[in-house]
Amino acid sequence: MTEKQNPSQISNINHQIDKIKEQTREANAQIKKFIEKRDQLHEKARKTRDEVNQLKIERDTLNEKVKLLKAQRDAVRVNVIPIMDEVSALNEKIEGLQKNLPRISQRKLQEELDAIEWKIATTSLDLQEEKGLIANVKELEIQLSGFKKIDKQYKKIKELIARRKIFDAQAEVYHKELTEVAKKSQDLHAVIVEKMNTIKKDRTEADTLHQSFIRAKEQNNLLYEQIRQLIGQSTGIQSSLREQYQTRRKEEQTRRKDEDEKRKQEQEEKAVQEQTIKEQIGSQAREKLNRGEKVNWDEFALMLGNDEEDDTETQA
Repeated sequence: MTEKQNPSQISNINHQIDKIKEQTREANAQIKKFIEKRDQLHEKARKTRDEVNQLKIERDTLNEKVKLLKAQRDAVRVNVIPIMDEVSALNEKIEGLQKNLPRISQRKLQEELDAIEWKIATTSLDLQEEKGLIANVKELEIQLSGFKKIDKQYKKIKELIARRKIFDAQAEVYHKELTEVAKKSQDLHAVIVEKMNTIKKDRTEADTLHQSFIRAKEQNNLLYEQIRQLIGQSTGIQSSLREQYQTRRKEEQTRRKDEDEKRKQEQEEKAVQEQTIKEQIGSQAREKLNRGEKVNWDEFALMLGNDEEDDTETQA
């Protein structure tokens, strides 16, 4: 990895991080929607469950009332059983009496009896004829007594039927109210079933949203992990760049130090060389003067300079 590639790669990594962060923001927004919708469905299901519990209480109360009304109706109907048993007994008795009835009708027997009694009351009869009519009256009365007994039984049956109708009316009142209450209970039960289906549907949808939330969260965690990895790569590259910079800086400092030392050494060597040359020229100028030869100003100055240095050294 070259130094020129590092900044470019960091820029590329930062671009990837920004892109993934945008994905996480979108994912977090979606996760928030999942959570809100899921919680709304749970709250809706909870409220519906409370409604169902209240409806169940009402339904159970109605069912208890149905049981009570049914018991009251059945208790009334029980009273009808002995009545009908008695009616059956009376019908059997009537059937037995009807077997002994004459072939002539009750109306004709009564007309014949009335005619004889009228004759006895309004006609002058001898003793023998009157006895015969009285005997006829007794015979007719015996024959009519069977009809009267049957009439009496029918009257009893009529009274029993009237009593039965009272019980039937009471039972019908209970049965009608029972039917109405049972209908209300059935209607409530239908509402309960509908609400339970709604709860089931809402919970299923909430579970689906929760699973979507989990998957989205897991996906988001993967994105966060990618970001952490990219940040790690970027940090590593930055550390590498810092190390490279420190290395270059140290190398540059070492190079400058070496150059300074070399330059100083060269300057010192040059100064020594210059001094040697000066000394040689000064010595040569002194030798010329000693021989009576002419010297130029530079040679004279160098000669004087050497002398001053010699004096300085001597004084020192």
